[in-house]
Amino acid sequence: MLVAIITLLTGILAQRRLGGMSMIAALLAGSAAAVLFNIAFGEQTSGIEMVGALPQQLPPLSMPQFSFETFRQLSPLALTMTLFALTEAVSIARSISLKSGQPINGNQEFIGQGLSNIFGSFFSSYVATGSFNRSGANYDAGARSPLAAILAGVLLIALVLLVAPLTSYLPKAAVAGLLFLVAWRLINFAQIHKILRADRNEAIILGVVFFGTVFFSIEFAILAGVLLSLMTFLCKTSRPRFSPRVPDPESRTRKFIYGQFLPECPQLKILRLDDSLYFGSVAHVGELLRRYREHYPEQKHLFLLTKGIAQVDVAGAELLIKEARERRDLGGDLYMYQLRETAAKVFNRGGYRDEIGEANIFQSKEGALSAIFDRLDKDICATCEHRIFEECKSIQQQTEETEK
Repeated sequence: MLVAIITLLTGILAQRRLGGMSMIAALLAGSAAAVLFNIAFGEQTSGIEMVGALPQQLPPLSMPQFSFETFRQLSPLALTMTLFALTEAVSIARSISLKSGQPINGNQEFIGQGLSNIFGSFFSSYVATGSFNRSGANYDAGARSPLAAILAGVLLIALVLLVAPLTSYLPKAAVAGLLFLVAWRLINFAQIHKILRADRNEAIILGVVFFGTVFFSIEFAILAGVLLSLMTFLCKTSRPRFSPRVPDPESRTRKFIYGQFLPECPQLKILRLDDSLYFGSVAHVGELLRRYREHYPEQKHLFLLTKGIAQVDVAGAELLIKEARERRDLGGDLYMYQLRETAAKVFNRGGYRDEIGEANIFQSKEGALSAIFDRLDKDICATCEHRIFEECKSIQQQTEETEK
C-alpha cells in the first residue's frame, strides 16, 4: 500500500514539472521505495511482490494452421473475442476523443486491428486490441498520432532485448499505482453527471457497465453494456411515432399540421409515420393501423405521410401491402406521399410498388390531394360541412347551383 501511495503521489506532483516523464519518475520512486523497504525489513517481512524478469528474447515465428477442423474449433471463440476487442477499442477511442477533440473513424480502427492480428499470428501473438491504460498513458505523454504506437512497439522490442532483467526490481504495487493514476485521468466526471441527469436509459447502461467491471470483469461489463444498448435502441425504434394530420386552414401551401381540435375529412385519414419501419416495429405499427380501421370505419381511405420514414425493410413493406389490401376490401385505398429514396429502393426491388400501385405513390402534395379527392364518395362530400380541402369548394358550388 505504501509503495502504491508513493507512486501515486510522485506521479501527481511530478506531472506539473515533468509532464510526460512523470510516469517514469513515479515508477522509479515506487521501485526505490520497494528496495528500501526490502533492505530495512527484509523481503520476507515486507512481502512486496515484484513483476519479475521478462524473457530476454522475442516471440518465435509461427505458422497458423489453415484447416477446417481449426476453423470449426476456433470460430465461436474468435467471434466472441473479436466482438470484445472491437468494442473495447471503440470505447477507448471515444474516451480519448472527448479529451483530444479528434474525430473517430470506426472502419479504419477495425481494418487496423484486423491487419495487426493477421500479421501477429505469424509471430506467436495472441489477440491484440487497444488498452485503456496504455492509451491513457500515451495521451498523457503527448501522443497525437498513430506513429506513437509504432515507436512504442519498436522501443518495446529494444527494451525486451536490453533491459528485460531490470523488471525484476519493478514492484507490482508501483505498476498498479501508475495504472490507477492513468485510469483516473480518463474518467470524465462532467460527462457522467450529464448522463445521469439527461437520460435514464443511458444512466442504467452506465451503472451496469460500472458494477459489471467492479464485481465481474471488464469483458463481461463491455459485452453487457453493448447488449443492453442494443436492447434499448430496439425498444425505442420498435414504437415509431404515429400522429394524425390535417391541412392547415391558414396555410396557402396546404401544409399538414397536428390539429387535435381541427375537423378531419370524414372519408380520408391522414397519418404521419416517423422513424424506421422494420421487423422490430411492424407489430406496433400494425396494431395502430388496425385500431384506426376499427375506430374510424367511415375513413376508408388512408393517406400516409412517409417523409419521416428513414428505413423500410421487407417486413415493413409487406405490412403496408397488407394495409392496402385491407383498405381496398373496405372500399378505400392506401396512398403514400414523399417516400424517401432509401425506402423506395426496397419497394422497387421487391415489387411492392406495383402492388400498392404507381398511381397511389405521390411526390407532389397538390397532385396527391387532387387524385385522392377524385376517388372519394361525392355524395358524402356534398353533405360534409367542414370543407377540409380546396377541392371541396367545387362540390359546395355544385350543391348550391343544384339547390338554386
